[in-house]
Amino acid sequence: MTDEQQRVQPSGVWATAVGVARVRALETARENALFRDPLAQAFAAAGGLWPSSPPPDDEAARRRRLAVSFSIVIRTKFLDDLLRQASASGVRQVVLLGAGMDSRAFRMDWPEGTRLFEVDTAAPLDFKASVLREERAVARCERITVAVDLREDWPGALAAAGHDPTVPTVWIAEGLLIYLPEDAVELLLARISAQSAAGSWMGLTLGSRGVVERFGADAVPGSAASMWVSEMPDDPVGWLAGHGWEADSHTLRERAAAYGRPISTPPQREERPGGLISAVRR
Repeated sequence: MTDEQQRVQPSGVWATAVGVARVRALETARENALFRDPLAQAFAAAGGLWPSSPPPDDEAARRRRLAVSFSIVIRTKFLDDLLRQASASGVRQVVLLGAGMDSRAFRMDWPEGTRLFEVDTAAPLDFKASVLREERAVARCERITVAVDLREDWPGALAAAGHDPTVPTVWIAEGLLIYLPEDAVELLLARISAQSAAGSWMGLTLGSRGVVERFGADAVPGSAASMWVSEMPDDPVGWLAGHGWEADSHTLRERAAAYGRPISTPPQREERPGGLISAVRR
């Protein structure tokens, strides 16, 4: 039986990772792409979202999809840059929490000695592994998968896989925290902090204030927005300082302009602290 015949199809929260892969595949095809993800199309196709996905039912839904897709592109570029900065500072441990269809182990250039841990549940990791085998993908660093639910003892599973909390780590939680209730977000951050030596880095994406109401109120059941439950605190920099991190907060509009993709429409509401977070543990 082939990998394709054995493959379990995406469902629940982790199915959104295939939608993210589709967005990254579309960006990769652009002449002026902000990043290139050569595996994204294969992930999207395996999940039934390539070459197309069902169109939204109405104009408002279409605009919401475009807004979410745009945010995925900008956040991907933002976190790519953060990872390069952390690597340049000497960090050689990378942990992707809720890794999904992330292909950074395969598409980015890593310094010698880099170990990259992908933490997620078994279903998406198995799905991903089958696609990687079909594509004959070769990682550009030491890649270690850790199959564990983030609601369980993932620090223990990560340690058993070889993570060393006594040396710096760069942590990435991309498109993850918005699916977790606030108490789970706090626990996740506390656990990250407990495993982070001085000199560690962290990149987070947080739901902006009001996004659950704006996008989730009439979201289609089973869609990504229908599963969003948490937003960022009013003061994300202060929140992270309380956990021992020196953070910078960036808005999507700010980063998009910096990357040459300015948002042409004026803000519809007061600009608040942004949901793209970079942080360093001193």
